[in-house]
Amino acid sequence: MPVSSVVTRFAPSPTGTLHIGSARTALFNWLFTRRHGGQFLLRVEDTDKERSTEASTQAIYRGLEWLGLDFDGQPISQAANSKRHAEVAHAMLDAGHAYKCFATQDEIAAFRDVAHAEKNSTLFRSTWRDVADCDHPDSPYVVRLKAPRDGQTVIKDQVQGDVTIRNDQLDDMVLLRSDSTPVYMLAVVVDDHDMGVTHVIRGDDHLNNAARQIQIYIAMGWDLPVYAHIPLIHGPDGKKMSKRHGATGVEEYQALGYSAAGMRNYLARLGWSHGDDEFFTDSQAQSWFDLEHIGKSPSRFDFKKLANVSGQHIAQTENAALLHELQGYLAATAAPTLNDAQKLAFLKGVYCVKDRAKTMAELLEKSAFMLNARPLDFDQKAKQTLDIVSIGILIELTPQLQNVIWNREALEALVGILAESHNTKLGKLAAPLRAALSGRVVSPSVFDMMLVLGRDETIARLNDIS
Repeated sequence: MPVSSVVTRFAPSPTGTLHIGSARTALFNWLFTRRHGGQFLLRVEDTDKERSTEASTQAIYRGLEWLGLDFDGQPISQAANSKRHAEVAHAMLDAGHAYKCFATQDEIAAFRDVAHAEKNSTLFRSTWRDVADCDHPDSPYVVRLKAPRDGQTVIKDQVQGDVTIRNDQLDDMVLLRSDSTPVYMLAVVVDDHDMGVTHVIRGDDHLNNAARQIQIYIAMGWDLPVYAHIPLIHGPDGKKMSKRHGATGVEEYQALGYSAAGMRNYLARLGWSHGDDEFFTDSQAQSWFDLEHIGKSPSRFDFKKLANVSGQHIAQTENAALLHELQGYLAATAAPTLNDAQKLAFLKGVYCVKDRAKTMAELLEKSAFMLNARPLDFDQKAKQTLDIVSIGILIELTPQLQNVIWNREALEALVGILAESHNTKLGKLAAPLRAALSGRVVSPSVFDMMLVLGRDETIARLNDIS
C-alpha cells in the first residue's frame, strides 16, 4: 500500500490518567505515521458509561499535549457511534454471520458448572446458534457472532510474527447486549474500519482479541488492518509497571520535571531500537522508526536512564523553548509563574546551568541565583562559608568591581590578583563569593553568575553581606 495511505489510531479509555504504557503506544503510532506521512487519529473509547469521565478525557488530552503527540482531525467518541455499531451487528445477523441467543445468565452459568465438573471446556456453546427465526421465543436476547468452529485463524503480526489460534477455541462472542447496546469488541472493529485505519499498533494484551475481531472483518468482507502488538512495560523488577515502581501516569512525569523531548526519546527506545543509538531527536526518530525493530519481550523501565536522557535533551534545547517548558512545569506543580524580569534573567543565564540539569526541577534549582530577588535567603552552609575573614575580602573586592571591564577575562584577573594579595588560592576565594552571589555553596561558576547578574546586581549582593 502507498505510504501516504497509512492511518493509525490511539484509542485510550477515559477511566483514569493517561498511563505511561498507553503513552508509549501513542508514541509508536505517532512515529510510524509521521514517518509515512499518514494520519494519526485519536479515538476516545468511552463506551463504559459507569467508569468513563470527562476529567479523564481531559487528562488524556493534556498528556498528549505535553508529550507533543499531535493528532490529526478531531477526537472521535466511540460512544457517539453506537447506532453505527448496532447497524453492523444487524447486517451480520441478516447475512447469517450472527444469531439471536435467548440463553439466560442462569443457563449459561449452569452450562459452565457442568462443563467444569466434567472437566470439559467451559467455552459456552449456545443451543440457539442454528435455530430458525420462526422458532424464536418472544423474550430478551443477545446477538452473537457465529464464529467458525473448524480450522484456524492466523494473526499476521508485525511484531509477534504469525500467531495461530484454533477456531474451536473461539467463542460466539456477544455483539449486542439484550438492551441492544453494542459491546466493546464490536465497536473497535467498526470504528477502525470506518476511520480507515490501516495499521493497528497496540499492546500485546490485545493479541487474543485480534483473533476474535478478525472474524467480524471476515464476516463483513472488510480488509484486515496490519497488526502490531507491542509488549507491555515492566518495572525494574520485571513485573508489570504499577504504582509500587513509582509514577505511572504521564502527568506525574511532567510534574516530576522530566523533559518532554527526553520522555519521547526514552519511551521510543523502550522496546524499539535503532542500532546502538540511545539519544536522538524527534526528526531522527520519525525517519528511523519501523515496526520490524520492536522487540518481542517486555521492556524494563529504568528511571536512571530516563533522567540521563532527559538531561541530554534539556542541554540541547533552545533557551526560549526551555523557558516555555519550564513554565509548563511550574503550572503542572501549581508553583508561582515567572514574572517578566525573571524570564529575561533566565533567558540570559540558562546557558550556564542547563548542561547540569536532568529535570525541570533541577533546572529551576540551579537557576535560583538569577531568579531570586534580594535579599537572598542563605542556606546554612552558605552562612558558614561567609565568615569574618571572607566577608572582609569581599568588601575589599566590591569597589574594585565598579570600574573593571565586565567580561570573564577581566573579572577572573581581578579576583585572581585579590586572592594572591591575601596569599590564598582563587578557589578559596570563589567559595564565599559563590555564597554571596547565590546564597548557596553549589552554583554555576562565580564568573558566569557575575556576567549574568550584571555589575549593579553583583555589587548590590556583595554590599548585602557587608
